[in-house]
Amino acid sequence: MGNLRFVLHEIKDSLRHIDADVVFLQEIHGERSISKKRFDDWPNNRQFEFLADQVWHHHAYGKNAIYKSGHHGNAILSKYPFVEWENIDVSMMQSASRSLLHGTIQIPGIEQKIHIICVHLGLFERERERQLSTLAGRINSHVPYDEPLIIAGDFNDWRGRAEHHLHHDLDVKEVFKNTHGSYARTFPAWLPILSMDRIYFRGLNVVDCSHLFGQPWRSMSDHTPLLAEFRLI
Repeated sequence: MGNLRFVLHEIKDSLRHIDADVVFLQEIHGERSISKKRFDDWPNNRQFEFLADQVWHHHAYGKNAIYKSGHHGNAILSKYPFVEWENIDVSMMQSASRSLLHGTIQIPGIEQKIHIICVHLGLFERERERQLSTLAGRINSHVPYDEPLIIAGDFNDWRGRAEHHLHHDLDVKEVFKNTHGSYARTFPAWLPILSMDRIYFRGLNVVDCSHLFGQPWRSMSDHTPLLAEFRLI
């Protein structure tokens, strides 16, 4: 988060208003003992459980960074049950742990499984190159081509170098580039100029996509969130 206010309750209310079927989260706290002492309204349960409460009955969480006062990482909230999920460590340095959170969900009454991968890649290009190679290897070995796939999160790819691995190697498309001809600008939230966050897909049809800029979103994070609607083929 890029501000000093405690905005978790506002994030929860705003996410409920959007009412997405699946939510991809990065830098979400699994445990944070210091914050419990600083804020009277800090939730008793884990952040992703607090956000998911009564709306998203299924969730997965993977630790990225572990420290004395707790840990944080990627999380996926889902209205549909997980068949399975796994957190894949792609860290190159202890000071900036990274991972890929790969889940498989199934909509009741539909036999087809949907693969969803939440990512938060590194700040350095060489680091991202290795992480993207790991991501491509994971998808090629664990995601059948006839099963729908969504990859979403913070790619830190302001120079657009991820395209080779993701489009050419995996035949996935980016929602905003496919629909509007360019990536959505998401950073910094107060005046987005860099395309840091992406939603890639395969085996689905895009119905719509939108960029949630302005208030209340710009007050909740240093990145603005993206929203996409898909239809099963």
